[in-house]
Parts: sequence; C-alpha cells; structure tokens
Amino acid sequence: MAVMNPAKTVTLAFTGASGMPYGLRLLECLLQSGANIYLLYSQAAQIVAQQEMSLALPSKSKEAETFLRDKYRASPGQLQVLGREEWFAPIASGSNPGTAMVICPCSMGTLAAVAAGLSENLIQRAADVMLKERHTLILVPRETPLSGVHLENMLKLARSGAVILPANPGFYHRPAGVQDLVDFVVARILDHLGIAQNLVPRWGAGD
Repeated sequence: MAVMNPAKTVTLAFTGASGMPYGLRLLECLLQSGANIYLLYSQAAQIVAQQEMSLALPSKSKEAETFLRDKYRASPGQLQVLGREEWFAPIASGSNPGTAMVICPCSMGTLAAVAAGLSENLIQRAADVMLKERHTLILVPRETPLSGVHLENMLKLARSGAVILPANPGFYHRPAGVQDLVDFVVARILDHLGIAQNLVPRWGAGD
C-alpha cells in the first residue's frame, strides 16, 4: 500500500447517519483542493447512500476506489478506499496518521464508540489515533432531538480536542436549493481543515 504525503492527507469516513450528500460533496471538494484522501465507510453508510441518493457504493475497496476516482476525476493515487478491517493501513498507527480526519455523516453509534475509546473497526481506530496524537478530528452528526447520552458523548469528545460540527446549515446566505444548504455545512468543514473554499459568501463580506 502506498503511503501518502501526510502534509496533504485527510481521512474521511462515512457512517450510517442521514446526510450522505454532505459526505460526498466534501469528498468532491477535498479532491478538487488537491488533498490526498483515505476513505472509509460503514455498511450502514452504503444503505444510507442508496436510500438518500440512489447511489450504490461498492463493497469491495478497489471497486469503490475506481468508481469514486472516475466519478470525481481524482488524480492517480490521490484517493485510497480502505476496508474497515485493514489494520495495517497507515491511519491505524500514530506513526503515520495524516493531518486530519472527518467523520461525515457521523452516526450516534460511531460518536459513542469514539467517545468511549473503542477501536473495533478502522474508522474507530483512526479517530482514536487522531485524538491521542492531537490531530484534527471533526465529527459531523446529523440527529434530532439529542438525548442526554448524545450530548454527554459530544461534550466528552469536545473536551478531548475533537470538533463537533453538526450538520446545521444556516440561512443568512439565502439558499436557493438543497445544494446550497449542503455547501454551507461543507464550507464550515473545509474552514476547520484550513482548506480554501468559496462555496458560500462569508459573513460581512457583502453581496
């Protein structure tokens, strides 16, 4: 397995919460920015992608890699899709974790597992590595209402250094459609990754 340049590497994970348009738009924007991407997704995320977008994400990593590379015109080697049990992947170790990780959308189950320090699959392990190495970890939950358990897990993660960035789009930019709402959330994620974006006007920047 090729090792990417850690200065440009972002790990992106899709889990089983509603909100797959956020995750796929983020993947598209990250690839357009020139970032190298390690992509993981759960079986539940595959179900959500089919339900919300009529998109069949392949179960096999290499097939998924080819499909998404072609879909988003990624450069050779820019995108690697990893299986959930690939324990020898670079992101499973603090010696080669990349610079940031985003779980988008992030299910409450995944959020709870990360908050508890579990590492039962590569998504959870990669997130645990981000926390222990003090790298950027962004969780994008999409759930409502939130129980006390959900809130306590989020607070625990925030205190451990994670960024909790709910998929709550604003309306001050007067969105004309669903894509504008998706772009609002993706823009905020890119901001926290330090990646330039012009998806939505900035507050106070004028028309």
